Amino acid sequence: MKRTRVDRADGRYLYYYAFDHDSPAVLEAEEQVRGDGQIELRWNALLGEHVIVSTGRQDRTFLPPAEYCPLCPTAGANAFATELPSANYEIAVFENRFPSFRPDAPAVTDESALDRRARADGVCEVVVYSPQHDATLGSLTEAQASRLIDVWADRYAELAARPEVEYVFIFENRGKEIGVTLTHPHGQIYAFPFVPPQVEREHATAAAHHAATGRCLMCDLVAEEQAFCQRIVASAAGFVAYVPFAARLPYEVHIASTAHRASLLDLSVVERDGLAHLLRTVQAKYDNLWGFPMPYTMSMHQRATDGVARPGEHLHVEFMPPYRTKDKLKY
Repeated sequence: MKRTRVDRADGRYLYYYAFDHDSPAVLEAEEQVRGDGQIELRWNALLGEHVIVSTGRQDRTFLPPAEYCPLCPTAGANAFATELPSANYEIAVFENRFPSFRPDAPAVTDESALDRRARADGVCEVVVYSPQHDATLGSLTEAQASRLIDVWADRYAELAARPEVEYVFIFENRGKEIGVTLTHPHGQIYAFPFVPPQVEREHATAAAHHAATGRCLMCDLVAEEQAFCQRIVASAAGFVAYVPFAARLPYEVHIASTAHRASLLDLSVVERDGLAHLLRTVQAKYDNLWGFPMPYTMSMHQRATDGVARPGEHLHVEFMPPYRTKDKLKY
């Protein structure tokens, strides 16, 4: 894997990841410009958690025609300038033009003891899976999907090393029903300056289970699913996909490592390939269920990067599709 950094005129960075070819040449083309707007964290005193305020995200590109997709390659110096100033690429990662967190987040001041603000320090990245506009995670080859895992692991390692980052959240939103504004195959990474509340809840229940049993909660859940064998969707080297016993949505699926692995960095090459295979398999099964691309949110849960030791952190991926039948959504 070869990684090449391109620094953009608006201060953002772009990484090209090359595997089969040399890093692509960068065209002299007009660049997309980082959005402006208020960006800060506000403390919700009722819930005891931060709310992200980023007014610039109102200006995000919204479902453009394919010829103006900002995630496709830039066809030439005089063509429409996308976020990727090259005629081709394999996998690309760049700082989000309309972020919720920024490395250079502005300073803030509190309004009162209850109405408090904090800097929105962190990073928001876009991960473009393929130059092909109509590709999907499921349509990637096994090799391409495994390389995507390698890129995710590289981004996790780099972002986790930043002192302000306490959690690296890798995710994908797919489908208009989810609120996606670009259909080109891509995911995102949010490098949070705090551990998200839902993850904190998982940490608390895992800690309680470990205190009572001395074991990892997710390890025990995976072992039960494998023993029961009624909700298994698919298996691959080092990973299993299953419908959880207490699924919150009718077609919710989790993919978890069968051995205790806290993050992508703990996986062997064989395990990375197994995870890649199951990600492709689950999306293909979703799309084949009713004959249309299934919308979903896909979120990866792994070791926090705040330096706190937690014995129950266990790598797993959650797929949350909103459909309850072929033509009914669950809100």
